[in-house]
This record gives sequence, structure tokens and C-alpha cells, in this order.
Amino acid sequence: MKKICLVLCVAFSAVLIFFSVTNNVENEVMNEVILDGEQKQAYISAQMDKMFRSGGVKSAFEVPQGWEWQRFKVGSAYAEHMRSNTKHGNRVILQLHGGGYLFGLSDAHRLLGVNQAQLAGVSDVYYSDYRLAPQNTYPAALQDAVALYREMLNRGILAKNIILIGDSAGGNLAVELALYLKEHNLPQPGVIILISPWATMEVLEGTSRSFNESKDQALGKGTPLFESVKKAEYIGDIDRKDPRVSPIYADLSGLSPTLIQAGGSELFLSECEELARKFAADGVEVSFSAYAGMSHDFALLLPHMRESLNSLQEIADFVNRYMR
Repeated sequence: MKKICLVLCVAFSAVLIFFSVTNNVENEVMNEVILDGEQKQAYISAQMDKMFRSGGVKSAFEVPQGWEWQRFKVGSAYAEHMRSNTKHGNRVILQLHGGGYLFGLSDAHRLLGVNQAQLAGVSDVYYSDYRLAPQNTYPAALQDAVALYREMLNRGILAKNIILIGDSAGGNLAVELALYLKEHNLPQPGVIILISPWATMEVLEGTSRSFNESKDQALGKGTPLFESVKKAEYIGDIDRKDPRVSPIYADLSGLSPTLIQAGGSELFLSECEELARKFAADGVEVSFSAYAGMSHDFALLLPHMRESLNSLQEIADFVNRYMR
């Protein structure tokens, strides 16, 4: 594997890392897809086409072997708890799922949480199945995330042991939650992991919102959520630059060490970069990685690709670095 590291700016202490591979092979034993160039893009296109056009009745969720699953009500929304039958330590994941604030918790998110847990030495994963737009606009999802965080604390979980993970809209919500905790003098999680975070509700020209519009096969032009992201119905009547919904404009000082991951071809790449700069400028320990040729939320949508597996390992390494 070839790794190229580009330092954004010494003052920002954020690193842009592009991962690529030199051989076009698929490892059948590990069920790992290793592709590059046009073959990579063709594979991603085929997988996205299959996903977007899949129909039929959704089957019931199958709990992974060795795990227990509980769904319960917290405040105005439901939450879920996955617990391993093997105790690994005190670390706990709180996952805030993506879906443009329009789609609920998916089986893919449930399984991703388990995979993240196994790599990071976690026995418990909590998921917020928060209320959705357009029926429930800001701050409904935030209220639901706060309610679950408080419930976790009430259950005796120490905030320093919480790994806060959010992807896409869930990444936006994770920063919202951390800012709420700071404003209300509640303890911060141990670390924050943001995967392809939706960092601003603006649609800015001259950014990846335009130059990656046709490259992002998960969120770009022609995909189910492309127009919805432009509309940003979750924010209701709030200004698109309001820091409560566009964290690139928020005061991020005092937040926990944060890892931001993005796809090199994704729609949100520019704002993910800008969010990393803002974290660093506000004095937060931050790492930023972009995976070459990958679309939005690739670890969730393309779990067998080498880049996705590398990104999960990067999360585990980051957690081990900051949560002893």
C-alpha cells in the first residue's frame, strides 16, 4: 500500500492523508476488496447502483453472534444498546447515525458500530434513533442525542470512557452534542470521531460541493440525497451559517480530541477540511484524513474495501492514543 501524507499547514497541526493501493486484487480469504483507479470507481459505481436500486421487503435485523441487542425509549425518541458477551474494558461507543436527518438508524449502522467496537476494545455500543426531519427540525435530533448521553451517564458510564462517533448528518449532530455539553457544563466524551461530517448547511461554489458533485457516487449528483442536502430541511428557519447547525462557524475550544475522516472524492471534502482547520485553530487536538478516490461515508457503504478497513483501524489507533 502506498501512503502519501500532505501537511495542510504547520499552524493547523492537521494532516491530510491520502491512501491508495498499487495492486488491483480482491482477497477472497479476507473478503477484502483492493482496487485502484478506474477499477475502483467501477466497483464503487456498481455497489452504489445495487444499493440505490434494491427493493423488496426489509428482513429483520440479525444480531451478530456474541452480542445482545436492546431497543428502549429515552425521552421523545428510541435508542438501542448492543452489548458484547465478552467484557473488554470500560470504553463505550455512542453512535449518531447519518442519513441527511431524513433516514433513521439502519442495519448497516448497527453492524458498523459492532465492527468499530471490536477493533477499539469496546463491549457496549449505544445508538440514538433520533427524530427525523422534515417533521422534526432543529433542535429535535440534538435533544434526543442529549437525552441518550444523559441516560448513559445515569447508568454509571463515565464520560471519559465514551467514544462519540457520528457519520454524515450524525457527524454534524456529534459536534452539536459536544457544543451543548460545553455550554451546559456537562462532561465531554473521551474522543470524538467524525466520519464524512456535514459541517456546514451552506452550498458554497468553488468547493467540493461543486468540483466533486459528479465524482461522489454516494452523495453526488443523481444520488437519492443530493437534492435533500441542498435543501437542508433539518435546520427549519435557522440561518445556514448559524454555528448551531454549521460547526465550521462554532467556537470549538474545549472539545475532546477529534478525528475527522473523509473520502477524497466526496461532496463534503472541503468542509471537512475546513472543520479540521477550525478545530486546530480553536486549540483542539485534531487529525484529518482523506482517502483517495473514495466517496461519502465509504466505510458504511463499502465495508469490504481496503480503504474502509483502513479507516476503521485508524479509528481504533486514534482511540488507543487518547483513551488509555
